[in-house]
Formats: sequence, C-alpha cells, structure tokens
Amino acid sequence: MTFPYKLVATDLDGTLLRDDDTVSERTREALAAVTAAGAAHIIVTGRAVPWTRHILDDLGYEGLAVCGQGAQVYHAGEHKLLTSLTLDRQLAGLALSKVEAEVGPLALAASRDGLDGEVLVGPGYRVQEGPLPAVFAEDPAELWSAPLNKVYIQHPDLDDDALAKAARSAVGNLVDVVMAGPGVVEILPLGLTKATGLSLAARRLGLKAADTLAFGDMPNDIPMFAWAQRGVAMANAHEDLKAVAQEITASNEDDGIAVVLERLLQSYR
Repeated sequence: MTFPYKLVATDLDGTLLRDDDTVSERTREALAAVTAAGAAHIIVTGRAVPWTRHILDDLGYEGLAVCGQGAQVYHAGEHKLLTSLTLDRQLAGLALSKVEAEVGPLALAASRDGLDGEVLVGPGYRVQEGPLPAVFAEDPAELWSAPLNKVYIQHPDLDDDALAKAARSAVGNLVDVVMAGPGVVEILPLGLTKATGLSLAARRLGLKAADTLAFGDMPNDIPMFAWAQRGVAMANAHEDLKAVAQEITASNEDDGIAVVLERLLQSYR
C-alpha cells in the first residue's frame, strides 16, 4: 500500500482531539495505517510540552512533536526537548504596555520554558475548565521571573478576534500575536509560527513541505497550511482557516482526520 504524502501533520485541540480530550479509535487506526504505509505523523500544537506530554504518552506516540506554537521540538519517545525558543521578556513587556495603552488593562498568564515549565496565571485571568494544571500567581511580577515560551492575554470585554486584531495593530514588529483557540490569544516571539517548528522537525526526518498533509482548526494553523503541500480544515474550524484550506473535512467530533486519511489510503491501494 502506498500513500501520497510522506508526512501528516495534525494540530491537537479541535483537530486530533475530540472535545473530551481523547482520540477516537477510528482516528488512531487511520493514523496507524498511514504510518504503516510509510508516512511520518507529527503532532503540531500550541500547547507547550508539559501540557502535551500526557496525551502523547496515552497515544503511545514516540515520534517528534512540535509544541508551544512552534517554539519546541520534542522527542516523545525519549522524553527529550530537542529545540526550544523563548520569548524576550523585555520586548514582551513593552508590547503589552502598547496593547494596554490601546485597549485598557489585560489579564495575563505565562507559559514557562522547559520540559516541566509551569503555566502561571495572573490576577483576573480566566482559566478554562479541564485537566491542564496552572499555578496562580498573586504577584504579577512572578510571571516574568523565569524564561517563557509565550504570554496569554485576555480582555474583560473584547472577544478573541477583536483582541487579537487590536493587539496585532498595537505591537508592530516587537512580537507576534495569534489566536489559538477559544479564549486563547497569545504573545509569541516575532516570526515564530507552527510552520517554523514543523519545518525544523520535518528536516530532522529528511522531509519537506512538498511531502506534507496538514490538518488544523484555528488561525494559528494558517502558516502551517501555507507551508504544507495541502491543508485540510476541520468542519469546526475558524472561518479564517477555512478560507485558506484546500479541503474541509468533518469535525473533530466526527473523525475528520480519519475521513481524509481513509479516502487517501483507499485511493492509493
């Protein structure tokens, strides 16, 4: 059996994971069939390694994963961080002051670098319900006391798209701003995207953009779609991502990844 792509790149939340944070048996089987046919599978997620590791372990996933919005390349089988890019905290502080000058006070959280980096949550930041651990920091200065991958921002009134747009306009070329999911707007190092990390991971495997089929659901997946040979958006995807996708599949709840992989496997038998 052959398969037309040598690399399948999948986002995690809203894409590979169902809404209960699990991966369906059908999707697991489709990915297993693809890897048996000779393709590599790389998970590409906005989550930093500490928030991704348990999912990879549960999947029995031993390959490379791109975490932290492209900042980290992680070897799941060896539990080793291969590359890690940090956010310049001075630039981030300056960028945030510019955003607050435009929209008023923000609530902040920060993702610390490293295999065991904690997510620190500042006063007023609304943490989503779920299993992902966070440490509350009463003193906002704590958020800046160690190297960071990213800073999360929230606004009391603006929605995610409006906040991301206003922040992007205010920061200029100091940092990048991305909307990565519901309630998740992030400040990142300038030029860092999922495509940056995926290209590094692919190169380690001797693979290229032309070899790659990518799946995603949010605007932070747009650079990955631009890099890959083909980008497939989930039915539940943000409209900005659907606008640049070559295909729209079923939702993450309805095995959208498996639908496409099964079709491709069948076509190339």
